[in-house]
Amino acid sequence: MHQRWILFVLLLDADPRDPGCDAARAVVHVYVDELRAGIDAPTRNPGAADHFVACDACRQVLQGLVATAATHDRASHDP
Repeated sequence: MHQRWILFVLLLDADPRDPGCDAARAVVHVYVDELRAGIDAPTRNPGAADHFVACDACRQVLQGLVATAATHDRASHDP
C-alpha cells in the first residue's frame, strides 16, 4: 500500500508542461543549437526546458551534447 501511495503522490506532483523523455529527446538537438546561437531556448521550448530540469537522464544528454559541441567548436578554431 505504501508504494502505491508514493506513486500517487509522484503523479500528482508531475508538471503538466513536462512532455516526457521521448518528446524532450526529439528536440534536444534543436535546443542545443538554440543555446549555442544565443537564442533563449527555454522560452522557445518551455516543455523541454521543464523536462531537462526534472529528468536527470535527459539533462545529462543535454549537457553532454552542449559539451561535445563546445569541444568541436574549439577544435575547429585551433590552427
